[in-house]
Amino acid sequence: MEKQTPKRSAQIKTKTVAVTGATGFLGRYIADALRAHETNVIGVVRNPTRVPHLIKRGIAMRQADLGQRDRLAAAFSGADMVVSNAALFALENSDREAHRRANVLGTENVLHAAFDAGVKRVVHISSVAVYKGRFHRLTNEGGAQYRKMPRFGSQQVVYSASKALSEQSAWRLAAELGLELTTLRPCGIYGGHDTNITPKLMRLFGGKVALIPAFAHIPLVYAGDVANAVISALRTPQTIGQAYNITGEDLPLSDFLKSWYRFRGHGPKLAIPIPLPVTRTFDNRLAERDLGWKNRSFIEGLRDMQAFQG
Repeated sequence: MEKQTPKRSAQIKTKTVAVTGATGFLGRYIADALRAHETNVIGVVRNPTRVPHLIKRGIAMRQADLGQRDRLAAAFSGADMVVSNAALFALENSDREAHRRANVLGTENVLHAAFDAGVKRVVHISSVAVYKGRFHRLTNEGGAQYRKMPRFGSQQVVYSASKALSEQSAWRLAAELGLELTTLRPCGIYGGHDTNITPKLMRLFGGKVALIPAFAHIPLVYAGDVANAVISALRTPQTIGQAYNITGEDLPLSDFLKSWYRFRGHGPKLAIPIPLPVTRTFDNRLAERDLGWKNRSFIEGLRDMQAFQG
């Protein structure tokens, strides 16, 4: 594919962007990245005092829950754009109804509220979990085969299905309401203040004796790079109506662990390789072409993660 220079609008620093879930893991990165671009940011959250440093950075906090369409609309008042980021993702939680309320109905409320507030431009944080099918597949954005919500299942299955349904709802409502929608589909996000993937990796592989997965390819992506993709999408009109994979490179999971050991200066005293032939790879070329997007190396991500946690 021929590489093209993204066609961007002049700036977003004169704009006001409302971010749902701004005090959460990824939301903090998105809010900080927007402030770094001198954008006016409204954090739309359940607990406005949860992260004081965001307020110190000049981010206006407004209280609203995903289940409150009227309060969301009030919180979006004065915004030029909305980043639909808040979602339920908690390991060990397989509550089907809780995922439906937060991820499906919550997304529908956000888009309706954006319309009610007179906001047309929306970037929705989706996930590669929306794709039907599992291992050993190179997946691109075209003609996505969405998962369906099961009657019961593990946390991962229920979460994946709820994200698929929420993205489908977002596209349907965007068409009905005349919203300018872009969706971003990250995979395996690691970073500072994460309470799910990052600490689980550290617990599994950070001891004196570690079982190191061999043949596992899981495209981890740094949260700061996902935030950069949000910025690029907001600045690039040609992304309207498009979905983008925002994932790491096709590298073994063991490469991330080696980078982590190198970064902290020590590794396990005994590393035992175990075969784990799990592979999911995703085509990022559309994001590279339209957004000018590229994820950083594991070492760079870990360095930034440490600074972000400080």
